[in-house]
Amino acid sequence: MSTAASESSMKVLVYSDDANTRAQIRLALGRRPAADLPEVEYVEVATQPAVVARLDEGDIDVAIVDAEAQPAGGLGVCRQAKDEVYDCPPVLAVIARRDDGWLATWSRADAVVSLPLDPIALAEAAAGLLRRRADNRLPAL
Repeated sequence: MSTAASESSMKVLVYSDDANTRAQIRLALGRRPAADLPEVEYVEVATQPAVVARLDEGDIDVAIVDAEAQPAGGLGVCRQAKDEVYDCPPVLAVIARRDDGWLATWSRADAVVSLPLDPIALAEAAAGLLRRRADNRLPAL
């Protein structure tokens, strides 16, 4: 990881229409998902247009999406972002049922965790995506 990335925080977008779900994700992930990573700064959004707008800004390192969000589910939002956002950050999908894993594959999510949230599994998945983002970020246009 570059020195610049290790000295500043990394931004994690959390998408859910439910404030309690966003809080659960934040609390489970914590301020630093791994010792070798900088602290994370959370950007919470509750609507699909807000997700697209924030991703278009280009400063998000990882997006965590709630598959159960309404009216736009996180998996559909993920698929749209992968199709439309330049240098789309890795996306971690939170699914309610393990059987929804195939939908996460369709959405092109980079990692998947299921409810109820396991803080260790969430941190490991997010840390892997944050490391990948730090190593592979494209230059801004």
